[in-house]
Amino acid sequence: MIVSALGEPPVLVDPARGVADTPARLLADATAEGLVRYDAGGQIEAGLAERWIVIDNGASYIFRLREAQWADGEPVTATQVVEILERQLASRSNNPLRPFLTAVDEIVVMTPQVIEIRLKRPRPDLLKLFAQPELALFRNRATGGGGPMRIAIAGRSPLLRPAFDPNRADPEDRRETPPEQDVRLIGERASRAIMRFAGRESDLVAGGSFVDWPLLAYATIAPTNVRIDPAAGVFGLAIASRTGFLGDPANRAALNGAIDRAAIVRAVRAEWEPTDRLLPEALDSAEPPIVPPWTLLPYDDRLAAARTRVARWSGGAVTLRVAIPTGPGATLVYGQIARSLIRMGITPVRVAADAAADLRLIDRVAPYDSARWYLATACAPCGDEAQTVVDAARDAPTLAERARLIAAADRAVADDNAFIPIARPLRWSLVAGRLRQWRPNTRAWHPLNRLRDDTK
Repeated sequence: MIVSALGEPPVLVDPARGVADTPARLLADATAEGLVRYDAGGQIEAGLAERWIVIDNGASYIFRLREAQWADGEPVTATQVVEILERQLASRSNNPLRPFLTAVDEIVVMTPQVIEIRLKRPRPDLLKLFAQPELALFRNRATGGGGPMRIAIAGRSPLLRPAFDPNRADPEDRRETPPEQDVRLIGERASRAIMRFAGRESDLVAGGSFVDWPLLAYATIAPTNVRIDPAAGVFGLAIASRTGFLGDPANRAALNGAIDRAAIVRAVRAEWEPTDRLLPEALDSAEPPIVPPWTLLPYDDRLAAARTRVARWSGGAVTLRVAIPTGPGATLVYGQIARSLIRMGITPVRVAADAAADLRLIDRVAPYDSARWYLATACAPCGDEAQTVVDAARDAPTLAERARLIAAADRAVADDNAFIPIARPLRWSLVAGRLRQWRPNTRAWHPLNRLRDDTK
């Protein structure tokens, strides 16, 4: 089986140093599973932990480790697991999930096969975070971790093979796995991956986003092979600079209302639905998502109001730098954002995704289902009042207080107009018919060991 993942050639990277693109994340997930992991449908399944219990209303998680081996054959021990997790969560770690794991108080060894994660405050959604590749139990750069696959042949396109699992096979029966269970993982740009699939030289293209979607129009691929994930997350513009015209919250609100969301998403994919609110649903908030008041006005009235504010701005002509990735889909999105800004009387300037900017496109899939993740992601940055409430929700001592503070934070972020929601993330794959285990899911995540019925 050949998998083309959009990005750089995959390399084993310690998640504590940050796992960047899809190929590296897939390689980490395949070779270094965590305590738990995601199955084909985006649900939690056992990883190195064979079972677990949650006690004290979500303030303590106890995991029993299965009989497992590292890639060099050494048994996995509770002490080793605790050491690795502590490294991932240390203050010097660059793990992108660390800011959402501040509730972890300590991780302790209870027995040689049992560990406990004790929290400062209840977090019933913790398992979804620990299933992410960023919390894979990575041992070293040579071998990764404890499976479920091993690197059979290293290189720029590593060959992965299912690891022997003493829990699922007779220890006396270590026959070779059939070749169809091997996975050749290739990291490459979208155009090459699409043409490889169209030429029937690969079975899966993984990691597609709005950036590359228009390229599919130039390849002959059956519609049944094009799969869209119902990805949860954020896709919109963060107010990256709060100076000049954007320093006034009323100006930010006018800008928020005058962005033509429907035109932006329609330029990329007709079926891509726009949104005008940050939260997709209440999730763990005590109240439904905030609906911006300007949604009650017709679009033409909102555009006229924004144009008036720009014309009356005492600081002179308004120019806004828009940070956005490169790629054909990104160019289409930028073109429609620029069109909206020009209609308001604003001069847009496109800059690189990581450059200094006034507006920055944020396109992220939610790692777990908490409204606080959406609010924290949107605060890039927020005003002091909104940031204070978002932080307070993180530190709430009870679930009821957390839900109340998340609702207050949703109101504060909406009033601050720190973020301009446009849609939910667009995530796509090209999937050969024989990969019967591939399932669309909200995490937009498809483990390499959960693609074929005969690959466990």
